[in-house]
Amino acid sequence: MSPFRGLFTGLLDDAAIFPPGDLPLAQAVPAHLAHRQSGYGDLVGPFVVGAATLDELAGVVDVLRPGSFDIALTVPAPSLTQALDEADRLPALRVVAVEVSVPDGMAPDEAVDLLRRRPVGDGFARSADDVAAVYVELPRDERRAPLLDALASAGYAAKLRTGGLTRDAHPGEDELASAVVAAVRAGVPFKATAGLHHAFRNTDPRTGFEQHGFLNLLVATAAARAGATTCEVARLLAECDPERVLADVREADPSVRASFRSFGTCSITEPVDELGDLGLLRDAAEVRA
Repeated sequence: MSPFRGLFTGLLDDAAIFPPGDLPLAQAVPAHLAHRQSGYGDLVGPFVVGAATLDELAGVVDVLRPGSFDIALTVPAPSLTQALDEADRLPALRVVAVEVSVPDGMAPDEAVDLLRRRPVGDGFARSADDVAAVYVELPRDERRAPLLDALASAGYAAKLRTGGLTRDAHPGEDELASAVVAAVRAGVPFKATAGLHHAFRNTDPRTGFEQHGFLNLLVATAAARAGATTCEVARLLAECDPERVLADVREADPSVRASFRSFGTCSITEPVDELGDLGLLRDAAEVRA
């Protein structure tokens, strides 16, 4: 087994049904089950699903055994309780994470109070031994700092948006570095969502958008944990030389994952193949077997 495997365990949350993948649920659910049972299954996290899709999901997972399908449920903060009630009515589902968005105008304390009203274990998971992760998406405005403080006090995690379908949905390296450093210094773990389509920083040939690399984000987070400045972290996010990034990856301690927990990807096999081709897993063909 590769000595780097621990850096990537559970790193890939399956967001196959979200853009730009847009895989139909009838295909995405069996594909997710196949990923989890494969030779790279330890790299795969929960199936990410929006609250509005639960009705459709019900007809796809009704043949699965109770508590066998782990999901990360994305939902606006005001709709959290209703969404968890709906998920709890589907026996196959086990909600292992909730990803909460904060509407414009909602204050940080108000968002955290909504989460506290639904205790972990009551609708989040199906046994007293289960503890669900709670991620709150950081707004890209002045609410970020007070929200991080509130999350740190509550023991919740953050969600950083790293891309999207429009140019302005992609934060530059300075903005993302500032968010990473702020989260690390506040002691708030985070996951990333959208835009991390490749291991290294790149320009999408179709859209022309600058896209962050998930390995860049990994080494940038490791640097932030070691006390790097925001400028130093931004430089790592902007690094386009694969060999320089790889050198830092090979030196990274798996403890970095205590901060950078996972990222949502609409293709599980693409990052797995890239990691295999880079020699960070076993041979790619063997991993996919």
